[in-house]
Amino acid sequence: MITINFKRGQETIPVQVDEGMTIMEAARDYGDLPEIPGDCGGCCACATCHIKIDESWISKIGKVKEGSFEGTLIEYEKGYDPNTSRLGCQIQLNKEHDGLVVHLLDNHKI
Repeated sequence: MITINFKRGQETIPVQVDEGMTIMEAARDYGDLPEIPGDCGGCCACATCHIKIDESWISKIGKVKEGSFEGTLIEYEKGYDPNTSRLGCQIQLNKEHDGLVVHLLDNHKI
């Protein structure tokens, strides 16, 4: 099990998940976080799992690749930042991500 720390403003929401899950699945299945509805189920088709990776974790997660399908989907999303924005469905979690900090956006809040 690893812990992912979702940040909503000043609030931190720790969620424990198994390795191999994506950030989108962690939020949807374990955290019940409405900010990440994952409407397409993780197929990289809707951008409703747009999140921001904490700057201190970018080196382990990586930035969105320029010209990628993921980048094309999120570049026009509200709050897009080419340095920290990612789609949660495209980040598979493993042991090195234990303690990861993910900033939630209210773009798709239900």
